[in-house]
Amino acid sequence: MSFFSAEAREARTSDLAGLLCGPAQLVRFGASGTARLSVLLPDPGRARPLAARLAEFGVNAELATSESGSLVLRTAFRGDLVELAGQWCRGAVKAVPEEFRLDGALLRMWALGAGIPDRRGGYLLGLDPHAPQTHQPLADAVSYLGLPAQRLGPRGAGPALRITGARRMRRLAELVGDPPEHLPEGHWPTGGTGK
Repeated sequence: MSFFSAEAREARTSDLAGLLCGPAQLVRFGASGTARLSVLLPDPGRARPLAARLAEFGVNAELATSESGSLVLRTAFRGDLVELAGQWCRGAVKAVPEEFRLDGALLRMWALGAGIPDRRGGYLLGLDPHAPQTHQPLADAVSYLGLPAQRLGPRGAGPALRITGARRMRRLAELVGDPPEHLPEGHWPTGGTGK
């Protein structure tokens, strides 16, 4: 087992930052000392496994529809999310914390919230289209794990980071661990033969 793999340490609430690597958002509720995590779901099949994973952290979430009609899984406003909001927000703008380092647990949450295999044997980790300032720091964090990734823009199935190559795909599969229960087949990285 890798030192960085999802099973290398116990889960903690700060692992929810993996969702913020993708298009998830954290918003604070005024001066109340609470924050809400909202995860835009690219497909409804993620709702059940993601809600189950959040429940493992003691965080309940509900399905909602955004103003644009997209499916969103969101938590209630909670005090235990304020520290995470403080780390990932500069005012109202999402920002990757300085010295941010990914590990398998964070990468697992990112893959669960916004990852999908591409049609060419690689794997895409979705990025937040509303926070382009996060893209390069996240690409650097993925590279630090030995997974150099290609940045894709909106015309290339992005914004996303694309991981390719058999060795990198094996490394990614090792880091994120086994697929979560109830995740639709074909959504999880495998140690396959990416080009």
